[in-house]
Amino acid sequence: MLKYVLKRIALLIISLFIIMTLLFVLIRMLPNPVQAVQGGYDKALADMREAWGYNKPIIVQYSIFLKNILHGDWGFCTTMGTFLQPVSEYLISKLPATIYVNVLSVIFSLPIGITFGIIAAVNKNKWQDHVIQILIMFFISVPSFVYAFLLQYFIGYKLNLCPLIFKDGTDYFSWSMLHSAIMPVLALSFGPIAGNMRLIRAELTEQLTSEYMLLARTKGLTKTQATVRHALRNSFVPLMPSFLGDFIGILGGSMIIEQIFAVPGIGKTYVQSIAVKDYSVFMAISMFYVTIGLAAGIVSDLSYGFIDPRIRMGGGKTNEL
Repeated sequence: MLKYVLKRIALLIISLFIIMTLLFVLIRMLPNPVQAVQGGYDKALADMREAWGYNKPIIVQYSIFLKNILHGDWGFCTTMGTFLQPVSEYLISKLPATIYVNVLSVIFSLPIGITFGIIAAVNKNKWQDHVIQILIMFFISVPSFVYAFLLQYFIGYKLNLCPLIFKDGTDYFSWSMLHSAIMPVLALSFGPIAGNMRLIRAELTEQLTSEYMLLARTKGLTKTQATVRHALRNSFVPLMPSFLGDFIGILGGSMIIEQIFAVPGIGKTYVQSIAVKDYSVFMAISMFYVTIGLAAGIVSDLSYGFIDPRIRMGGGKTNEL
């Protein structure tokens, strides 16, 4: 297991290096739009460009960039935030809003998706199952930004039940902040809820028809007892990577949702950095998403062994169950 983990970490570092190198080269090939507040380049901006090595070959620029990021220095904001504000400082101020909305989405979507997936599985081919399958197809087919506009129109505008945009400030545990987060959380949750319902229904249906379930029933367990003690646990083993994938998917989807609901988070900042050509901010956020995605892959694989001790990673063959 240790050898497998070390191998995956090494591959993660190599992948990060390759992606970061490609992004850096492509970005430095673009025309630099940075101009000082008063027009032209002032001394502070000239000093910054000198420190970054803009007047040097691309290889030298990249070596300077790598040296800086190893010390946590991703450069300075040029067209976003405060002029010449450190990028790391600027992004840290945006991170709480993204974490707040995404964590609420995961907390909301997981139990609902699992619950309705279980209901569909234990009532296979009954009306409950048919209704849930229709909802699954609908929620999976429609993009999250469509839900966002529908929620804004009906719940926010017509019914006036929730604010149309996210509340400013840092009082994340107040009711006013939670109230303003209801619609973006719902818009981000519908897709993962449908995905969780579909997966848990498929896995639990297969487990309920397995031979070990028949053996459990012959030993005197009721259907409910056998389902809770055996089928549910086994059905969660292949679902854990999906649950982690949902969180990453929500982070990606929040780029658009944060724009629609004016959530001052990383996703909205990412989109704006492209529009205003703040390449330092764009580079830092890009690597943020890439790192999370690659790290989630490792955690997803390792989760198999934690959920079911019979599964071991990195071995020559899978243990017999």
